[in-house]
Amino acid sequence: MRNRWAYWRPVLGYLGLLTWVFGVMALVPLGVHVVAESAAHTPVPVTAFLAPAVIALTAGLVLKRNLRFPPLDSRRAMVLCALGWLVVSAVGALPFYLGMQIPLIDAYFESVSGFTTTGITMLQGLEQLPPSILFWRSFIQWLGGLGILTFFLGVLYTGQSAQELFGAESHKVFAQRPAPSLLRTLRILWFIYAAYTAVLAAALVLEGMTVFDAVNHAMTSLSTGGYSPYDASVGAYRATGHPHYRLIEYTITVGMMLGGMSFMVHYRVLRGGIRALWDSLEIRLWWLLLAGATALIMLDHFRQFAADAGTLAGWEATFRTSVFQVVALATTTGFGTEDIAADYFPGAAKQIFLVLMVIGGCVGSTGGGLKVLRVGVLLAMLRRQMHRLIHGRRAIVPVVVDGEVVEAEELRRIGALFFGWVLLLVVGGLVTALLSDHGALESASGMFSALGNIGPCYIPVAGLGALHPVVKIVYILGMVAGRLEILPLLLLVSPRTWK
Repeated sequence: MRNRWAYWRPVLGYLGLLTWVFGVMALVPLGVHVVAESAAHTPVPVTAFLAPAVIALTAGLVLKRNLRFPPLDSRRAMVLCALGWLVVSAVGALPFYLGMQIPLIDAYFESVSGFTTTGITMLQGLEQLPPSILFWRSFIQWLGGLGILTFFLGVLYTGQSAQELFGAESHKVFAQRPAPSLLRTLRILWFIYAAYTAVLAAALVLEGMTVFDAVNHAMTSLSTGGYSPYDASVGAYRATGHPHYRLIEYTITVGMMLGGMSFMVHYRVLRGGIRALWDSLEIRLWWLLLAGATALIMLDHFRQFAADAGTLAGWEATFRTSVFQVVALATTTGFGTEDIAADYFPGAAKQIFLVLMVIGGCVGSTGGGLKVLRVGVLLAMLRRQMHRLIHGRRAIVPVVVDGEVVEAEELRRIGALFFGWVLLLVVGGLVTALLSDHGALESASGMFSALGNIGPCYIPVAGLGALHPVVKIVYILGMVAGRLEILPLLLLVSPRTWK
């Protein structure tokens, strides 16, 4: 028992340091509370933000008393990663619980959905919520975009366990770095991320958004989170007759696309390497996926609503709506200008949306999903098996991606991850169907949305709040599993881990 405690004690220390860092970040919304709170909204007590900050800072100081710990191995790093996301989400739930007086499980759901950049919400009447709560929702999505641990590593931690901690949160295949040092790499990526956010916010302000709306939408676009200050999401600007709603929709489409692409591509492009936009398998598949899905959805819409194909305005509106929704789902952002469950999108479009939910964004992006590169590797594995069937089992056909042979261990891991995805999708869909009145498609889409960290699904927002608590717990675990790519969470709940 004593040796086991000595083995796991470093995890608590690092968890304390992470919690302490988050306690400092939890003070940020107080500025919004002081500046933007008004009598037009239900007042939120200052303690709704002070309490989580004090709790996190105090707990962090207690746990991080001794930081001279040995480096973490991969098992402890993964356990720390899963624990860190669950604990930080618990602290992040307190402003919703204390400020909104909603049920604790709904507050935790909202927080997990925020940090994992999923975007499924338990809240309605967003226009009437206090600005500090709306900002908090967007801020936690922005922090979770590149990862809680990557933020922690990038701004503070310089110990020997950095590589293990980064690998536990970001299981990236064929990872490249803009700098040899991991910590320098993380700081470069966070600088690009913050700069893009600022540029997008400025563009939205120029297009007529309020500063508050622009900052919120910029944070949740680049993080591919999808929380909006409006129940109608980005579609609210068209619904209210905003003079520049078309430009706003196109701008946010670009912002989501930037978040869904690898930040290594952004780094190379910013350094003058424009070839990064087409010189890899993943980026070519990415453009093909977006273009193909948009074209198919437009055709499906015109098949059902032929009148829209008769005018230039109809073509533009259909293209804008289709490409916006394709990018929103492919990047797992989840913004909407039309309800994906509405008749505007016929049956084929709804099936395409489910496919986009599974695939997700690129490796090294803020997007969720299985990732485009992994789908490319799975396709390459399928081609290899076909080649061996045609030319004989003795034929040596390696899986090659961008000129590099993918190692057998990586292929096995991708296969295991894909199976884990399918298994969790089936379990989540069955649990939803058993404990609700929703049909097969609606039940399946709920877990697709949670596991893919997407947000929109075919269950109405009002129906999400009424889900059975067990379903909400399953979705919470699905969101964390999807964000951490399953393995850290499975390791945390496995009894063998603790022996």
